[in-house]
Amino acid sequence: MLLFKETAHLRHFLNTQNKPIGFIPTMGALHQGHLSLIQKAAQECQLTVVSIFVNPTQFNDPTDFEKYPVTLDEDIQLLSQVKTDVLFLPSVKEMYPKGTGNLTNFDIGYLDTILDGTFRPGHFNGVCNIVETLLLAVEPDKLFMGEKDFQQCLVVKRLLEIMKSSIQLVSCPTRRENNGLAMSSRNERLSKSAREKASAIHYCLQSIREDMNKRSFGDLQTHYSNYLNSNGFETEYLLLADANNLQMLDEFDTSKKMVVLIATKIEGVRLIDNLRIN
Repeated sequence: MLLFKETAHLRHFLNTQNKPIGFIPTMGALHQGHLSLIQKAAQECQLTVVSIFVNPTQFNDPTDFEKYPVTLDEDIQLLSQVKTDVLFLPSVKEMYPKGTGNLTNFDIGYLDTILDGTFRPGHFNGVCNIVETLLLAVEPDKLFMGEKDFQQCLVVKRLLEIMKSSIQLVSCPTRRENNGLAMSSRNERLSKSAREKASAIHYCLQSIREDMNKRSFGDLQTHYSNYLNSNGFETEYLLLADANNLQMLDEFDTSKKMVVLIATKIEGVRLIDNLRIN
């Protein structure tokens, strides 16, 4: 595995390679979900590039940025266990040579007005800024992302359209812990008891899918939001949407591909998850 910290050195190397490139951007604190993306990339491309960069511009809460887990030594050890050809490890100065206060404004439209676009103002613009910079540095053929960040996948799809890019976005299924909790770097901030309790998130999503033919979404939404909040969670949203474009749905519509999305906090740690329900 080769390690680069500067874009110029990375580009010099990649320009010598005439191989399809698969790219997995991460913020570190790697887990099996990340490794599954790398393995998928290795199956579909001849060269795999992973980046680790905790992007300050996508944190609307500075405290959240400060608490984000950094486990670089462990991350490098994990990357060596799978087919990682290149690790790109840039600094903030390398990614934002003009500083983080001079960002490009990306028009992602409707996607910026719902769900995390509402609860994390500025978040997706920060995502678009760093993803564009990374894509220009790596110039991959395929970009691999996990569906746990369902809205982010659609945002990046929109970014590729704005860039008029031919890069193929490959969305991969959410990997879960044994108790059903979606794998996330943020899980490292949970106590053991909260990590177990957080299995309730997936339980609620599964229950909604199982009961969709018996009860209205409005009833299920109220019931499971109350269930979570009475068990120590602070739920921001539990919503139903068209899986193709995230247009919000008031009730189940089996003529559409649907997804239920949730954001909730436990021990002050914000967790998101989703489940396709048909």
